[in-house]
Amino acid sequence: MGTYLITGATGGIGRAVAELLRDRGHDLILTGRSADRLVDVQESLRTGAHARTQMFQQVQNGAAPAAAPSSAAPPRRPVRGIVLDLNEPRRLEAMLAEAGLPDRLDGVVHAAGVVHLGRVAETEADEWIAHLSVNLVSAAELTRLLLPALRAAEGHVVFVNSTAGLRANPDWAAYAASKFGLRALADSLRAEEPSVRVTTVYPGRTATEMQRRVRAQEGASYDPADFADPATVARVLVGALETPRDAVVADVSVRPS
Repeated sequence: MGTYLITGATGGIGRAVAELLRDRGHDLILTGRSADRLVDVQESLRTGAHARTQMFQQVQNGAAPAAAPSSAAPPRRPVRGIVLDLNEPRRLEAMLAEAGLPDRLDGVVHAAGVVHLGRVAETEADEWIAHLSVNLVSAAELTRLLLPALRAAEGHVVFVNSTAGLRANPDWAAYAASKFGLRALADSLRAEEPSVRVTTVYPGRTATEMQRRVRAQEGASYDPADFADPATVARVLVGALETPRDAVVADVSVRPS
């Protein structure tokens, strides 16, 4: 079994990927901005349909891990939670150093992201910086920091992009620009690192809290049935991770039917 780090693990697609990978018996390092939401994901993996998990740790800025819950089953390596604020990419190196990550990583899934709609004429510099910091610069910086562990395992990097990374529409300039950049990052990484497989997944509109907020910004109603299920996107993503070593799924789009 492998070890995978997932950003945005408390959100729709990131959480669905975490659940699916844990069902397959992998060890997970989950990151998110909220410590409370990370604990919620860990508890869900421990007590719900994913209850094969036996040990959990919470690491926040170098704090000592919490005690593992007791279990009659043999213990497994823990699911770890690391609080990371992707709005501050310059601090990521220190945060990861405090957390003490493994020397080998089988995969990194970049699922974190932010979006705020606005016309170019009305989008100020801080909004551009926020989109680029979270959606692009932090993904690039985390990838740089984790490359030695990925190379050691001949691992896999998955970027959760968006159909906005393929086409920019009105009011989506800042978000689309960050996702176009993410596509360029993936393409360059794939060319530069022959031992590391790189996949970009382009989900269409997906039933997540982010989508709920987007619909509110658009002044429209939100019905999850109108959009793709995060679990469906997760299945496609994990399918790319499980592709045999003689091939790589470089790019895949997933759109609601």
